[in-house]
Amino acid sequence: MMPVLEVKIGNLSFKNPVLTASGTFGYGLEYSQFVDLNILGGIVVKGLSLKPKQGNPPPRIYETPCGMINSIGLQNIGLEAFKKEKLPFLKKFNTNIIVNFFGENLDEYIEVAKLLDETEGVHALEMNVSCPNKTSEWRKMGLEPELLREAIKRVRLHIKKPLIVKLAPQVTEIALMARICEEEGADAVSLINTIPAMVIDIKTRKSMIGTLTGGLSGPAIRPVALRAVWEVAQAVKIPVIGVGGIVSAEDALQFLIAGAKAIQVGTANFINPIATVEIIEGIKQFLIEENIKDINEIIGSFKE
Repeated sequence: MMPVLEVKIGNLSFKNPVLTASGTFGYGLEYSQFVDLNILGGIVVKGLSLKPKQGNPPPRIYETPCGMINSIGLQNIGLEAFKKEKLPFLKKFNTNIIVNFFGENLDEYIEVAKLLDETEGVHALEMNVSCPNKTSEWRKMGLEPELLREAIKRVRLHIKKPLIVKLAPQVTEIALMARICEEEGADAVSLINTIPAMVIDIKTRKSMIGTLTGGLSGPAIRPVALRAVWEVAQAVKIPVIGVGGIVSAEDALQFLIAGAKAIQVGTANFINPIATVEIIEGIKQFLIEENIKDINEIIGSFKE
């Protein structure tokens, strides 16, 4: 018998625990020539705001050992264009569509969330309070506990769909931030977002990134992300979605064993467009070899 790969986050079922990470898979269309989107557990689309955003000035990406620094600045086409131009295509596929969203202030967060909650074809919302490449006041939401509490509370009042909150790694106690999300009605948390970082050109003595600093992602941050997921999974009862440097089935399995209910694949998509499919197949093969009938048997099975 083939092992069961289905997991649940809130009231939403996923055919398998492998999702894409926001900002690394476009709006799905960009990868559809490489990947059968029906195979994926879910697609998290590029972060959306109420109005289109141009993003940060170049250079915006710089490769580093075992990873990359990016400072895209949440460039996106805006909510209305997404609904008209991208969502109809995504609706053709049998997978969960999760929209990562943000606003320049809390009122805008609420407005975007309300509109997405009313949009057919969007199955869940991922609230981005942790992007390191923005200078707006909203970035403080992911770093200051009481600001986060107020933001989650107010957004939750206006939506019925599952709410996932994406957490920042650069906090004193990430488990505390996750507990706040749980207390204020979030259905899940995803972690971690990229880690603030920089690279300097020694000849020009200037940063390799146009905004001076950016967010580090890729395998270099995987051990940090794994530790954070393990800590948070012990602190909350809501599902945890692991993100950060996952490029193989073994990487994904480590996060699941640490307590993640699902994982997101990010930077790996740039290196290998079919990474998500290979990870799904690798997880399946591991379960068969270990005679594990249901993936939920290994979730949170870490032994101290």
